[in-house]
Amino acid sequence: MQNNKNPSMVRHAVFMMAGTLLSRILGLAREVLVAAFFGATKAMDAFNVAYTLSNLARQLLAEGALSAAFVPVFSQALTRSREKALQLARGTMTVLLCATFLVVGLGILFAPGLVRIMAPGFDPENHSLAVGLTRWMFPFLIFISLEALTMGELNSLGSFFVPALSPAFSNLVFIVTAPFFAAKFGVYGLALSVLCGGFAHFMTQWLYGFRMNAPLYPTRPDMRDPDLKRIMKLFLPYAAGLSLNQVNPVISRMLGSFLQAGSISVLNYSNRILQLPLGLFVIAISQAVLPQLARANDDDEFVATLRQAVRFALFVVLPASLGMILISDEVVHLLFVRGEFNGWAWSATSSTLAFSMLGLPGMACSTVIMRALYALSMPREAFKVTSFSVASTAVLSLILVWPMGYNGLALAPGIAFTLSGLLGLHYVRKKLGRPLGIISLELFGDYLVALMVIDISVMLYRWLWPYDPAGSLGMRSLWIAGVVVLSAGMYSAVTVLKKFEEWQLLGQAFGKKRP
Repeated sequence: MQNNKNPSMVRHAVFMMAGTLLSRILGLAREVLVAAFFGATKAMDAFNVAYTLSNLARQLLAEGALSAAFVPVFSQALTRSREKALQLARGTMTVLLCATFLVVGLGILFAPGLVRIMAPGFDPENHSLAVGLTRWMFPFLIFISLEALTMGELNSLGSFFVPALSPAFSNLVFIVTAPFFAAKFGVYGLALSVLCGGFAHFMTQWLYGFRMNAPLYPTRPDMRDPDLKRIMKLFLPYAAGLSLNQVNPVISRMLGSFLQAGSISVLNYSNRILQLPLGLFVIAISQAVLPQLARANDDDEFVATLRQAVRFALFVVLPASLGMILISDEVVHLLFVRGEFNGWAWSATSSTLAFSMLGLPGMACSTVIMRALYALSMPREAFKVTSFSVASTAVLSLILVWPMGYNGLALAPGIAFTLSGLLGLHYVRKKLGRPLGIISLELFGDYLVALMVIDISVMLYRWLWPYDPAGSLGMRSLWIAGVVVLSAGMYSAVTVLKKFEEWQLLGQAFGKKRP
């Protein structure tokens, strides 16, 4: 059973990575389009505040707590009866619709207060505009909550590529509609495009559910159903824990405000780059492993699946982290150095990016381990791990900000995630009553060799073909692509020679199926 599960997890993760990559590319095109229409204006500030408020509710309720509570229970219900599991999903949809309509109503009602908290420095005109945009965009939560439910259903049924690809359709709809709506309604047109994109995001997956013979529609929920009670019981603790995660960026902004001007901006720029490997690898793997963990038949299978998920996460994240650290200067120059983005901003963004990337492996492991806590239905322990992560980020930021400045604020979250991941492993090990055997000394040595080969290769590449800041965009892009190809090739060669089991799993996942 374990041999069938683990390659399946790897295959699902790779499918999600492919879909996420396309979505991120279209997301970048979307930002370019918005910048071309509105630039950096007061109207754009108001839109960003309104979008942040609606997106915050999305991250907290829809894509966070809902998935954590629904997927493990639904996956386990599937192993007993597919029809009863689908009835559970439809009843959950009804409860979700009632809850989101209530939240949307409260968001519209209290929009002035929310905007005042998020942007206390807005003048009356900009405050009024942000309130209006917030009220327009809060219904976005309805579509994205339904999307999260359908994604959880499809993932549990073994479909990962379409859910990962659906955000690309959302971005594509935004790109197509924004020019027309913006020309007709101004910045309110962007809010309308956001709603259209959210609707497309949901509909893409909802229609695919019919093809999977698992259509979702609201039905009268059975409030006596123990599975539905369990979902509702798990939701609030997970929502409380995830709300703490929103404190982390606030900490960096508060402390960054005491540093030199521009410190908060360079942290934001480096974080935008960090989000690419974070979404591409970490989120994809963690989403793929949750249904597998929830359906594990016994503790042995659970441990084997968790071990393979953490190791596969490290397998793809470690070279990406090192590569980004080695060429952080060049990546930042290629993406941002133009116009008002001066030499200090270049240097500061590059250093904060490098320090942020040091924490990416810890973030990857912590995210996967949190999914293990969700699959084991351990909301109290998940809340403790999240609380510890936030507290560690605050303490480490206070300790590191004075000797390291903005670099300390970039490094602190990565260390905190690593420590919280170890705490999560402790809780999982305690729950299962056995060692997990995630990393061995031999595997650590093999990774060290592979990463040293990447380091030496990039140094030689730099010596033979130095990066030219004055070169054309095409040549600079080609230089970055050359580093990526070289690093990937050398890392692949070493790990194949070292017989890393991830290659065997990839072969089993995508090779010809045997009867």
